[in-house]
Amino acid sequence: MKLVFKWLRFFSLLSLLFGTSTINQETLAQKKDFKSSVENNIADDVPRLCHQDLSTAIENVINRSEFRRSRWGIEVQTLDGDSLYSLNGDKFFTPASSAKLLTTAAALSSLGANYRFRTPIYSVGNPPNLTSLRLKGKGDPTITSQSLKDIVHQLQVLRIKRIEKLIIDDSYFEPPTINPTWEWSDIHSYFATAVNSTILNQNTVTLTLLPQQIGQPVKFYWSDAIAARQWQVINEATTAALDAPYEVEIDGDLGRPTLQIRGKLAVNEPADVWDLAIVDPGNYFLESLRLYLAQSDIKVVQGIVINKPDRNKLETELMVITSSPIRQIIAKTNQESNNLFAEVLARVLAKELKLKTPIEAINKSLNNLGINSEDYVLVDASGLSRQNLVTPKALVTILRLMSRSANDQTFRRSLAIAGVNGTLKNRFINTAVKNNLIGKTGTLTGVGTLSGYLSAANGQTIVFSILLNNSELSSKKIRQVIDQITVILDRAGKC
Repeated sequence: MKLVFKWLRFFSLLSLLFGTSTINQETLAQKKDFKSSVENNIADDVPRLCHQDLSTAIENVINRSEFRRSRWGIEVQTLDGDSLYSLNGDKFFTPASSAKLLTTAAALSSLGANYRFRTPIYSVGNPPNLTSLRLKGKGDPTITSQSLKDIVHQLQVLRIKRIEKLIIDDSYFEPPTINPTWEWSDIHSYFATAVNSTILNQNTVTLTLLPQQIGQPVKFYWSDAIAARQWQVINEATTAALDAPYEVEIDGDLGRPTLQIRGKLAVNEPADVWDLAIVDPGNYFLESLRLYLAQSDIKVVQGIVINKPDRNKLETELMVITSSPIRQIIAKTNQESNNLFAEVLARVLAKELKLKTPIEAINKSLNNLGINSEDYVLVDASGLSRQNLVTPKALVTILRLMSRSANDQTFRRSLAIAGVNGTLKNRFINTAVKNNLIGKTGTLTGVGTLSGYLSAANGQTIVFSILLNNSELSSKKIRQVIDQITVILDRAGKC
């Protein structure tokens, strides 16, 4: 995955300086295209339309020659379910990250807005020496390095000086795996990291490249030395002349912890920042905690990661790490389109519902909401897989049903606001749609989607889903035309 524009490198550098990056694949696509707010938006010059003219206005856009090989799916309804426009509404499309609407609706409906992740820590022995300390991971995706430092501080308060065996229990979920339907070229990137029970810093690490003298290899350094030890780096990138075109590529080696850096970085380029996946998340968690313990003069004799439950009957609960309410996690999932958060939500849902797979859990929750299982096929919870299928009507239906539920406001607040935040922050800047649309975007190569609630100019709330598949256009062009259709929806009303 190439990160080729200075804006993205600057944005990621800020993440390096001030915290773990939460950029996702979808934000990545937008940052790569970003030059100015105006360029990413369209003029608000669409005249008022009567409802009966809506189809003509939309089809004047989607029937352009550049879309002759593409597939459009569009469903537009009122909150009451009255149809305003439908094109292939019952047909299957690749939803990209719009699939997160299904995942988050299922999690919110079944777990409740105030559900929290609990990460218990058990001990055997008495201060100052513990026979064992076991951290039982349960998938909390919000644990950071600061969380580990807080654990160490509490151990200091308890006057712990020595731990014979430090156990990181990574057995709550199945052993960390990559979804086999994801594209192999993505799996070294932060947006396609493995999901496990003990997640630290969203299982990501930052690699920064710096130009040297012309003709010399670029210099690289990691944000985290422990994570760095898990990667073997083959650096073939060199420093190019002043203002040379950016040509750096970083590729993973399927099945091996190897990164290959190739290409050229101009001598006057700023820091080139890449966010990558942690190779072995469980061991990264263990070694990070051991480091902070050592820095606080707490000796650990042995440290292990276990992938099968193995509780000592003598254990007692020493402390608990509690996450923020799930409503905040769902908001980050939808607004930032965080793939890891979505995958974790589905796995926790399966545990709470006592079902074998995350997809079974999503299906059961959506069935309870009233979503027909024949209207979608999910193989992951995040939308990263191209094997996911959903109809435009299914996405509109989930939005309408959630608007009638007790979680209506929580769900709406989880969505990005046009021109304000999340993946819609730089869209609709110069239109009346700004602030009046909340929705979920989706981006894969050749795929663009937008679904949400639109407070139209006539005061009516419109629920819509726009999906474009099989396009050869850039992600930027796809977003622009989807935005153009959305502005048309905003101008439609009764005449």
